[in-house]
Formats: sequence, structure tokens, C-alpha cells
Amino acid sequence: MALISLEDLEGLDDDITDDISDDITEEQPMAEDHLLSHWQRVGSTHQVSVPTEMTGPIHEMTRNSHQRETLPYAPISSHQKVGELQYEERLYSAGRWACVTRSDSLYEQSISTGFMKLMKYICKENSLGQYLGMTVPVVSLVQMTEDGSGFQKPVLTGFFLPTQYQNCPPAPLDPDIQVQNWDPLTVIARPFFGTTNEATVSRQISALWEVLAESDGVRRDRYMIAVFENPGVPQRRNEIWFLREQL
Repeated sequence: MALISLEDLEGLDDDITDDISDDITEEQPMAEDHLLSHWQRVGSTHQVSVPTEMTGPIHEMTRNSHQRETLPYAPISSHQKVGELQYEERLYSAGRWACVTRSDSLYEQSISTGFMKLMKYICKENSLGQYLGMTVPVVSLVQMTEDGSGFQKPVLTGFFLPTQYQNCPPAPLDPDIQVQNWDPLTVIARPFFGTTNEATVSRQISALWEVLAESDGVRRDRYMIAVFENPGVPQRRNEIWFLREQL
């Protein structure tokens, strides 16, 4: 089961414009059914099941797909080799994140389930009853096993709350979602492209350790994966984040 994220919805607008144009005179439920079917087809390519209860959130997210906020950061340093970015260090400010922690059998299952829960929270299943808006990247935090050979079962998936809700976050209706205050994050980020499953993420962790010039103060027990683009994009942009120890 591979990752399916909220960013899948970003690509739906362009992908199905021609299909939906023939249905613009139909009733709204017909358009929503069309979106659900398309989302289920996308999900099936990742071995992810999309239940019918996602119809409303899918429609809402697609309708607002071009309204998103990028998480700001302060650049610290950038390291290149032969003109190619190896990694860069950044500082992300403290803030509030909506988070879901899952312990499914696979990493991909945990983040897929957690992400759909967050999607419903964004799309009106909150104390305000309104669409909150999308931010990127969406991140997942993985803990390594004691011997460093793989990921532990609990995986946290986090969504940074839009700026207008940082001071007064809407309460989730789903008890599995927690709004957490995160301290500032100093990350060492390296881009990679393609799918994000346990095997590919493990390779990216190894690759960054190989090129990292200075590893003092860098955690080895946990890592973050940041997702920026639609998983259906062949050369999808992601990043692996190493975390600096907090002083």
C-alpha cells in the first residue's frame, strides 16, 4: 500500500477538467460521484482504498485546489556539488500542527489512513464547520528501530495549520486528530523524486548520510518526509529531512 496524500487532489483539477465539462449541467451529486470515482482510480494505483465517505472532502479539496499556503522558513546554508544541490539547512518557526499517529502494519498504510483523517478535518469536520485551506508540505515523522534497520510502527502525519488559524485552531471532530504545538525545527533537507514508501525513504536516508559533511548534532533516531506534489506525477518532488538536536 503506497502513499496517497492530500496533494493527489491538486492534480485532479487539470486531470478531469475535460471529463467534468460535459457534466456541468448535471446535479451536484453527479459531479461529486465523478470526482470520487476518479480519486478511487488514482488510489487503486497505489493499492489504497478510498471509501465513499470521502466524497465530500474530495469535492471540497478539489474545488479549492489552487489555494494553498507554503510553510515559510529561514535558509541557513546550502551545499552543492558540481552545480547540483546536495542538501540545505533551514529553520522553520514554531507553530501549531494537526497530527494523526497510526500504527498500521506498513508505513504507507499509516500515512494513508492518517492523511485521509486530516483531509476530513480540513474539509469542514472541525468546530468551525468550514474549509480551512491547504498548506504544504505535509510531513510524516518516522522513528527508527533500536538497531536502525527499519521504521517503528507508530508514524505521525502532520499538517501545518494555515496562518489565520495559528492563534486559535479549530477543534477536530475526530478524536484521533491532535493539535500540537511544535518548537522551531532546524532541518537538513535533501530533495528526491518519485514515490515515498519505506524502501525508497530508507534509500534516501542512506544517501543523505553519505553526502552530509557535518553530522554532529544531527539526530539518527527519527526523520521526516515532506510531500509537495501529486503522487501521480512521474517525477514527484519530495524531501527527506534530518533533524538537528534542540539546544
